[in-house]
Amino acid sequence: MGRKHKRRPLTPLEMEIMKVLWEENPATVQTVQEKLPGAPRLAYTTVQTMLNVLHRKGKVRRTLRGRAFEYMPAVTREKAIGVAIRDIIDRLFGGSAESLVMSLVETQNVEPEQLAELSKLIEKHRDAEARKEAKHGNR
Repeated sequence: MGRKHKRRPLTPLEMEIMKVLWEENPATVQTVQEKLPGAPRLAYTTVQTMLNVLHRKGKVRRTLRGRAFEYMPAVTREKAIGVAIRDIIDRLFGGSAESLVMSLVETQNVEPEQLAELSKLIEKHRDAEARKEAKHGNR
């Protein structure tokens, strides 16, 4: 069961709470409640419950300071984004990252400048992989 929690993407509310924690690290329930976007403000008990859920899932750590817990992220923003993207790729594109990129290009959600930058990143990645293979091949 623990493994499933590690691979599941955060819900939209969990992601908003994590954004606050990544910015404020550490934060109390009250701080998270005040920093969450949107109106009306979520109830204190709702935020507390969500932080407890995130704690049970292993996404946050907490430390008792006086009479209140301080919550800290246990996963990085990059890790959470990676899990969310992998979930989208698996659910919507049959596991194909190439299909995701092609969809972005075909629906014109990527500007020509961004495409040029992506091409440079791909080339840089290919060069790094080629160097890695050459290094391991020479052993």
